Amino acid sequence: MNYKQIVKMLMLIGTLLFMEINWAAAAEPIKIANINSLSGILEQFGNQSVIGFKMGMEYITNGTMELIGRPIEIVTKDDQSKPALSKQLLTEAYKDLKVDLAVGPTSSGAGVAMVPVPLEFKKILVVEPAVSDDITAQGNRYVFKTSRNSSHDAIGNALVVAKPGVYVATLAQDYTFGRVFVDIFEKACVERGAKVVHKEFLPMDTQDFTAPAERIIQAMKDLKGKKYVFLAWAGKGNPLAMLHQMKLDTKYEIQLTTGGQIIPGLKGYKPFEGMQGSAYYYHGMVKDNAMNDWLVKEHKKRYKEMPPDFFHCGGFAAAVFIATAIKKAGSTDTEKLILAMEGLEWMTPKGKMIMRKEDHQALQSQFHFKLAVQPDVDWAVPELVKVQTIEELNIPLTR
Repeated sequence: MNYKQIVKMLMLIGTLLFMEINWAAAAEPIKIANINSLSGILEQFGNQSVIGFKMGMEYITNGTMELIGRPIEIVTKDDQSKPALSKQLLTEAYKDLKVDLAVGPTSSGAGVAMVPVPLEFKKILVVEPAVSDDITAQGNRYVFKTSRNSSHDAIGNALVVAKPGVYVATLAQDYTFGRVFVDIFEKACVERGAKVVHKEFLPMDTQDFTAPAERIIQAMKDLKGKKYVFLAWAGKGNPLAMLHQMKLDTKYEIQLTTGGQIIPGLKGYKPFEGMQGSAYYYHGMVKDNAMNDWLVKEHKKRYKEMPPDFFHCGGFAAAVFIATAIKKAGSTDTEKLILAMEGLEWMTPKGKMIMRKEDHQALQSQFHFKLAVQPDVDWAVPELVKVQTIEELNIPLTR
């Protein structure tokens, strides 16, 4: 073998090695940690989010579960709604599991606890479904929030009930989800001419609402005008039913109102036909949306004819956001993903979302609903009154 032949052979070997190395890199899985509450007080929300995330990835990849030539590997962890555990699991996901990015958690308290971790590891956390504005208020450039925030819920519901001559009391859970919501809701009500006259904050696991109901009655019974109690409650416990049993409406003309609920919660809403509020999602209120049509059809097929719920939609939206950003960036490199995610517009089962560049909060519509009772449906059905648009909600910056 002469010199030229040796050189050609070495070049060929080098080319083959280069191709093999690049093929191996391209085939390396895209690893995503999904940290949610699969047990504990918020387990229904967390399990829905995990299912929705997987279905969203399936939809956006046309069933291949591959992006940019790489298989998607989802590593699911249960944080039990415990902030310290959430932070630990995220640290382990970045440090030990070497995930490219993470999604979660369910609890707003857990979300706040997790925020410093992405900054430490310079990896992205996509927050879904935790709600509190406090999560994005910390200004972490690695944190992007696809879930609606408390401002969406608070302003949406204020648009429904607040006007001059209206008096409002609130009953909420005593942690970041409840307190941030009430702060924003009160401001939105006052801006529209209503007055918030009483606020109750209770432990998350409260089961007996008699004492707070009595305090609300004392604060409102002698007021003249339209009177509402707004309930900001997530997870277990049913203050709506207990307050209804106390006949606040018939005895004191105090009406009950609240935002949207997951379907298991809507089963307890049947006595409240005609009640109005603002919701993040209900599958039947979304019109002319092929993505929602697919989600409804597939979820019913896979889960005994049950339609998708609040956080199936949320998990789905997070998956489409991540997949769209990865395709736009052509990479899972953190800096390239940040550039792709900031300002990104994408479609979800509830409609268009916009990832606001300034605070990494996804802007989205809400749905003004009115409850209807249908004899062949086991839960109260939120029927669409109107879509509350991104422009109408005018969500303030969180930073």
